[in-house]
Amino acid sequence: MTFWEHLDELRRRLWYVLLAAVVAAVGCFCFKQQLFAVVMWPKPADMHLINVEITQQFLTHMRVALWAGLLVVSPYVLYQLFAFVAPGLYQAERKLALRAVGSGYLLFLAGVALCYFVIFPFTVRFLGGYQVSDEVTNTITLSSYISLLGVLCLVMGVIFELPVLCWLLAKIGVLKADFMKHYRRHAIVVIVILGAIITPTGDPFTLALVSVPIYLLWELSIFIVKHAER
Repeated sequence: MTFWEHLDELRRRLWYVLLAAVVAAVGCFCFKQQLFAVVMWPKPADMHLINVEITQQFLTHMRVALWAGLLVVSPYVLYQLFAFVAPGLYQAERKLALRAVGSGYLLFLAGVALCYFVIFPFTVRFLGGYQVSDEVTNTITLSSYISLLGVLCLVMGVIFELPVLCWLLAKIGVLKADFMKHYRRHAIVVIVILGAIITPTGDPFTLALVSVPIYLLWELSIFIVKHAER
């Protein structure tokens, strides 16, 4: 295929992805009440959200439906991207790419699930009840709640991509298992600091809920890198 034929092929697949995302988002919007019940599940029962903009609730429904639609069609999006690059890869490279994409997708979902069920409920409870003074009360807006949920889920999903990233770096010879073992103590310090930033509750239990899974990902990455070096 020529350069322009590649561009036409890419444009065609991007149109497929866009159409699938729109259809999925519309479908999710049709079930907006059930979808928003899922979004509001981590919220503490004693926390009341407010809306200060006349269009914000409708736009929030649309935004959440779009996110949910993208999550639903994400396997199809990955398939289209893989189908576009696969013809230019050797058979062994296709297997490696398929393994990396599949593992990365599952790890991303695992990170999002950990955030939704564990990290976000503790974080929103702490931040929602935190006060600099008894004279200052918290009035949480709907947009801030949704934004915090989306950012934390995205951050945890990206962090859980660590084993896949280390595996790819090991495959191209950039990363070694001995290097990761040598800097294990430094990694633990960074992980604890990162966990404290993600969940600034000051609670050791909550900090452990975030830091321990990330540290286990580091150890898993060492094992994967060591296996990739063989």
